[in-house]
Amino acid sequence: MTILDLDPILASAVDGRTKGLPPDSAEMPLAAVARQGWNVLRGDLPFPQAVLKQGVMRRNAEWMRDFVGRAGVDLAPHGKTTMAPQIYDLQLAAGAWGITVATAQQARVAVAAGARRVIVANEVVDRASIAALGRLLAADPGLILYALVDSVAGVMRLAEALPAHPGLARLGCLVELGVAGGRTGCRSPDQAAAVARAVRAAGLTLAGVEGYEGVIGNSGTADENGAVRRYLRALTELSRRLDADGLFAGQEILVTAGGSGCFDLVVEGLSGPALSRPVRIVLRSGCYITHDSVLYERLFAAIAARAGEALPQGRLAPALEIWAMVQSVPEPGRAIVTMGKRDVGFDAHLPVPTHLFREERDSRPVPLDEGFRVSKLFDQHACLDLPAGADLRVGDLVACGISHPCTTFDRWQVLMVVDDGYTVVDAVRTFF
Repeated sequence: MTILDLDPILASAVDGRTKGLPPDSAEMPLAAVARQGWNVLRGDLPFPQAVLKQGVMRRNAEWMRDFVGRAGVDLAPHGKTTMAPQIYDLQLAAGAWGITVATAQQARVAVAAGARRVIVANEVVDRASIAALGRLLAADPGLILYALVDSVAGVMRLAEALPAHPGLARLGCLVELGVAGGRTGCRSPDQAAAVARAVRAAGLTLAGVEGYEGVIGNSGTADENGAVRRYLRALTELSRRLDADGLFAGQEILVTAGGSGCFDLVVEGLSGPALSRPVRIVLRSGCYITHDSVLYERLFAAIAARAGEALPQGRLAPALEIWAMVQSVPEPGRAIVTMGKRDVGFDAHLPVPTHLFREERDSRPVPLDEGFRVSKLFDQHACLDLPAGADLRVGDLVACGISHPCTTFDRWQVLMVVDDGYTVVDAVRTFF
C-alpha cells in the first residue's frame, strides 16, 4: 500500500554520476534500478555501497507499529534520519500518524510527497523559513503543520509574518520545555507559560507542548533514567498548567517527545495527563526503521531489560550496512578497504565489521568475530585491523554495521534496497 505520491521521485533520473551506481550506467529513472538485476555480492556495483535490507526494515516498521499500538500513543517518526519519502511511505503504511522534520526545507520535502501531518521539531526563526511554512499552509487548507516556540522573541517573529502569510495562523505552535545546559527549549515552567500567553496574544494557535529527552543523555544509567522521568513529569505538568490557564486552542492537545534511545520511558512518562480536551501523545522516534549495530543496539537492549514482556515479540534489528572492498593489504595485521568519512557516519562510533564475503569461496556472507576492527577513517579509506592469522585478500568484501543512522544516510543520494540474497530490489533517494 502506497500512502505518499512517490511517482516524481521514482521518475527522477540517475546515472553513472550518482554515487553507488556503476560509473558507466546510462541515465535511467530511479524506478528502473530495481529492474537491472544487480547483486551486491556478485560485484555488479562499485564499492563502497550502502544497502538497506528490505525485509529487516519492514519488520522494524511492524515492530514499532505494534509497540505504539500497545501503548496507546501515536508515532510521527523523525524524517531527518533518512530524508527519504520512500521510507516515510513505509512508516506511514505501517500506521505512523505523521512525519517529524527539523527544518522548513525538510518540511517541504515531506509535504511535496503528500504528508498530511508534519511536526517541525525545531524553532523556526529565519524569515525565509517562516514564509515557506506560511506558503505551505496557504496552498493546502488540509495540511496540519506544527512548529516549536521557546521564547517571546521567537513568537514575535512568527507574528510579524502573519500579515503577509495569514496561513501561519493555522500553524500549531508547541511550547518546548528544555533542560539547563541543553539545546533549545524554555528553562522553566514560568518561562514556558509566558511564551504560551504570547502565542495566544499574537493570534497564533497554541496546539500543545513538546520536549526532547535525548539531550539528557544516552547512557541508560539509573541516574540518567531518573532524570529523564523527572523531565517527562515536568512536561506533563506544563501541559496541565497551560490547559488550566485556558491557553490551548483546537479540538485536541498535542503532547510530544521522544527520540530513539528510551522510547519506553517516554510512553511511560507522558501517559495519562487528564486535560480539558482530548490529548494526543506522539512519539517521534526515527532511527528504529533501520536501527544500527552499536548505539541503538545497546539502547534497545536497555529498553528490553526495562520493559520485558510489555514489548512486542521480536526485536529491532540493523537494516543499514556499508559494504566495502579490500583494496590493499599493505602490512601484516592491516587491510585497507574502500570506505571512508564520505561514506559512513563516525560521530557516535566507528563502523563495526560484521561479515566477510569472498566470491569464489562463499555462498553467503560469513560472520566476523570481534578481532576485526575499523581503527581509523580517512576521506575514502578505512584501516581494518585484523586478528592474528586472518586471511584477507584484495577483492574480498567486508560488511560494516553503523552507529547512529542519521549521519550515514546524509552521505548518500541513493541507497540500494536489497533482498535476503543481496539482489537489488529497489533504490531510495534522499533529500539532504
